[in-house]
Amino acid sequence: MELGTVERMRRHPVKGLLGEDVAHADLSTRGLEGDRRLALLDSETGKVASPKNPRLWRSLLTLSAATDGGRARITLPNGKTVHTDDPDIDEVLSLAVGRRVTLTGTPPEGATLDRAVPEEVLASGVTAEVGIEQGRLGGGAPGTFFDYAPVHLLATSTLDAVGAAGPSGAPADAIRYRPNLVIRTAGEGYVENGWLGREVALGDEVVLRVTLPTPRCAIPTLEHGTLPRDTSALKVPAAHNRVEPLPGMGPRPCVGAYAEVVRPGRVHVGDQMRLL
Repeated sequence: MELGTVERMRRHPVKGLLGEDVAHADLSTRGLEGDRRLALLDSETGKVASPKNPRLWRSLLTLSAATDGGRARITLPNGKTVHTDDPDIDEVLSLAVGRRVTLTGTPPEGATLDRAVPEEVLASGVTAEVGIEQGRLGGGAPGTFFDYAPVHLLATSTLDAVGAAGPSGAPADAIRYRPNLVIRTAGEGYVENGWLGREVALGDEVVLRVTLPTPRCAIPTLEHGTLPRDTSALKVPAAHNRVEPLPGMGPRPCVGAYAEVVRPGRVHVGDQMRLL
């Protein structure tokens, strides 16, 4: 059964920064080649820097990263570019984000990050001190910085549904939700919920197992480069698609779905996605 086609493919070489569009990429059990292989560590706490705690780290979304050979190229807010193997990269990035950080490709043992309670961010704003939940990175892909899983799927039907219930009526921008694969779908609403627990094929090679709905934090509401702040990116799914991602978590606003790789291979924009 055909579910749709790969309309867009994105990867984020540095966790927490804006990413890049790609036309094709190898997909393995460690996710898309080059995706979330690097991260910034807070030099004070040792935790992974993430805009999930926007009071400290929303500035990460003013930087973007793209692959450049065997390294990544980072574009700073002033348009200047630096490379992840530059000798002064830590100093440059610390100045850019306003907090002392270290760039690393090696996740610390028991790596954690702070996740601000999304509802409190909505109520109090991005600069307020709000409740913090500690999250442990455990994406099932050693040597990477995934939260839950190495692949994140997002349907255009979901983007349409979020946008239709928001103030503009226009489809939500996929960049806010940081997916790997945006699937052009013909259904209505949050169609990824119907893929949970199933295997899907991408093109002629890749097989994924869709594992759980993607719980949303405050990140989609934040400014992303030139995209303005938009609280409806979280308020709408909170009102219309509250799902329990894992037993014991309780219902959470969800947009998209996580997946693991059953059979690796190369994925291209335009590949069909089929339910197996």
